[in-house]
Amino acid sequence: MQERKKLEAAIEQDQQLASLISDIDTLVELGNEGEDVSADLEREIERLRKLTGHLEAEMLLSGENDHRSAILTVHPGAGGTESQDWAEMLLRMYLRWAERNGYEAIVTDRQEGEGAGIKSATVEINGESAYGLLQSEIGVHRLVRISPFDANARRHTSFASVFVIPQIDDDVQIDIRPEDLRVDVFRASGAGGQHVNRTESAVRFTHIPTGIVVTCQNERSQHKNRASALKQLKARLYEYEMEKRRVEERRLEDSKADINFGSQIRSYVLAPYRLVKDLRTRLAIGDVDRVLDGDIDDLIHAYLVWKKTGKTFGDSRDDESE
Repeated sequence: MQERKKLEAAIEQDQQLASLISDIDTLVELGNEGEDVSADLEREIERLRKLTGHLEAEMLLSGENDHRSAILTVHPGAGGTESQDWAEMLLRMYLRWAERNGYEAIVTDRQEGEGAGIKSATVEINGESAYGLLQSEIGVHRLVRISPFDANARRHTSFASVFVIPQIDDDVQIDIRPEDLRVDVFRASGAGGQHVNRTESAVRFTHIPTGIVVTCQNERSQHKNRASALKQLKARLYEYEMEKRRVEERRLEDSKADINFGSQIRSYVLAPYRLVKDLRTRLAIGDVDRVLDGDIDDLIHAYLVWKKTGKTFGDSRDDESE
């Protein structure tokens, strides 16, 4: 069924591409006959650009796990309420991106911040190639803005970290010994009415040998939370082993650029000017609101091109303004 769904999507994209090209050809003919079709032509060309960009991004995905669904986590950096609010803004951005692209997004764990924002959040993003596309988001995101929490309206810089791992299918065997696992159950926090006060439905798994901890509390049933937490734990253990392998590979290929979790990858500036700039690809986008509303496809595409070819975007004037 997964293979059929993938093939049906490919056929639908091919039909969309053919239809767009045909519409553009028709508009060009009408324009040559003297009709004013500039607005329609511009709109259709932009649709074609977005579709071809999406298709090219999928062609650039060649990693072992790029086709898998993803588990995304967001953590605020130092800075209290400022960073916690920024983490929640990032979480909303990824949820909107998933909605725009037809992915199923399930928030499995969300720790509310003190006053505003979140202390952490974990999201399962289910769909073809979600992990391959969201690899571009791994790292530290910086926000510069006039703080809404500062009575003196001063400019503040906030940081939040994003980490993405692939979801592991049943065909990948991850053995977890019962003696290596500590299971804690507790009452879920957040919204949920009287149910959260009466039952211990939330589940926390701690893998003792590695120290990896996963929590799930979004379901009312403890059994469903256990299943979701176990799936996340398997994915985390798989990524843990893959990272050890990548460390060995990096020792042999230390001449290549290394983008890791601790790297600052992107700046979002809301004051004194407005600009989103990826520090790896050099791509700069002036429409910050559009990006924060989930339209990050251009940033993802630029990252995939940069990762494959080393090509960067933008020019030196962006550096001067920054």
